[in-house]
Amino acid sequence: MFYWLMKYVVIGPIVKAIFRPWVVGRRNIPIEGAAILASNHLSFADSIFLPLMIDRPMAFLAKSDYFTGKGIKGWATRLFFKATGQLPIDRSGGKASEASLNTGLQVLGRGELLGIYPEGTRSPDGKLYRGRTGIARMALEAHVPVVPVVMVDTDTMMPIGRRLPRIVRVGVVIGEPLDFSRFAGMEGDRYILRSVADEIMVALQRLGAQEYEDVYASSVKDRLASPAKS
Repeated sequence: MFYWLMKYVVIGPIVKAIFRPWVVGRRNIPIEGAAILASNHLSFADSIFLPLMIDRPMAFLAKSDYFTGKGIKGWATRLFFKATGQLPIDRSGGKASEASLNTGLQVLGRGELLGIYPEGTRSPDGKLYRGRTGIARMALEAHVPVVPVVMVDTDTMMPIGRRLPRIVRVGVVIGEPLDFSRFAGMEGDRYILRSVADEIMVALQRLGAQEYEDVYASSVKDRLASPAKS
């Protein structure tokens, strides 16, 4: 109820009126049943506009840090993330990664839509980077299709580090679902998982024509941060 109230009454109408977002391929979202929406990740705003532009409710896996802030700002952040259907996960690795996987599988097990950023973090420079294999494991274990989604110009509207958005028209391009049923029962094979993750990234690159670099975005961020630290 809270999700629908915020989407259709409180946040949604205001955001649509100001930014006039557009969408292509909305009919590629399954009418019912579970599916993973795999999106490129250019901006914090991606998690706002994708749920806003599709008819079905969806959940995103978000850093648990967003839900633990103190004071008024922390309260407002938690409220916003809950309103946009985001679920807290610990991304520190090991058992935390397994817990994140299980959280995603629970969403899919309920027949719902789950949004994932396969790159694992926002692109530092607008390029598309190598996908993590967690999305592949979820897709194979849950036996669900993966729908590629490309966010357009959200990095122009709200780049990393900017507090207030620019008034820029942003878009969402939704591609045809990818079927990985041919790999049923192979979710324990790391080579299969790598192949599935790569296929998802190829679909995203073709859909959005972003420049692709076959390294992890997190490694690029670390490299860019090193000179600043030194």
